[in-house]
Amino acid sequence: MDKNLKVVQFNRKRNSPGSIEILFATIRKFMSKTIEVELFVPKYESQGLFKRLAIVVESYFNQGDINHITGDIHFASFLLQKKKTILTVHDCVSVIHSKGLKKAILKLFWFTLPLKRVQYVTVISQKTKEELLTLVDFPEERIFIIPDCISDQFTYVEQKKFNKEKPRILQIGTKTNKNLIRICEALKDIPCILDIVGKLSGEQLTALQKNNIDYETSVHISEEELIQKYIDADIVAFVSTYEGFGMPVLEAQTVGRALITSNISPMLEVAGGGACFVDPLNVNDIKLGFLKIIENIDFRKRIVQEGLKNSKSYNPQLIANMYTDLYKKVYNESRDVIK
Repeated sequence: MDKNLKVVQFNRKRNSPGSIEILFATIRKFMSKTIEVELFVPKYESQGLFKRLAIVVESYFNQGDINHITGDIHFASFLLQKKKTILTVHDCVSVIHSKGLKKAILKLFWFTLPLKRVQYVTVISQKTKEELLTLVDFPEERIFIIPDCISDQFTYVEQKKFNKEKPRILQIGTKTNKNLIRICEALKDIPCILDIVGKLSGEQLTALQKNNIDYETSVHISEEELIQKYIDADIVAFVSTYEGFGMPVLEAQTVGRALITSNISPMLEVAGGGACFVDPLNVNDIKLGFLKIIENIDFRKRIVQEGLKNSKSYNPQLIANMYTDLYKKVYNESRDVIK
């Protein structure tokens, strides 16, 4: 390669950085010096037909040597040069949890058509790869598993004292798959403060009140504010019914907080041995998991130590190297096609 490779990463537009934006901001810091990464964020959020068409057109006029759609706005690939384009798929939840016409539209415009316009796809877990292949006909050899990495802003902070009498429990996310209603039911009669990050629905508010949960809630917080919430927590709850990866697992482990999560993929693989695993569909099992962390100090210390070791496997430099290799591969192959 006789010049620095220009890669354009296409990020969705959001009011505040989400997990995708934080992930790739971290990866960019560790990218090879031979890679010049430019970030493109469209003028509009992904809402409505005309704004999405504008995203497609804007993307066409902002191409690089390599185009990398980092997630969510899959349809941005429609006018990009196929041989130079990579798409990262984080999960398939939008299609899997939809029905009827909505499912058909999501599948067509977020998966079937976008994947016809890209050379390679990256997925963040084996589970996401398997789900993707049930939705689209795409060559398996052109799908690469590149896991998420932890933001370098997350570091270990020793916990001063675990509040056994009334632990602060951090709940990340309020979408249906985040399982907040069952968590409320499980925490009934367990003195705690439930610190919720995300906008609450009417049904969730009812569940919090019905189960007499002492709670706090916040939305659109910065990465610094989010990190502080992990530091302040006694327990991190991530008992999700569905994930493509499960970044809060690594965030909790890196900071050094006791984690309760689901005994299903991909959380089982991502968390290693550093968590209390429970059945996300069983309220009593979730309750027993919380009680085990609160009451069993040896167990709590063990999962925190195992979590710290496990999180080191998701080092940003390792993940950045994987993307660097893929960018170079796509660039070299596209040059061969031109020749």
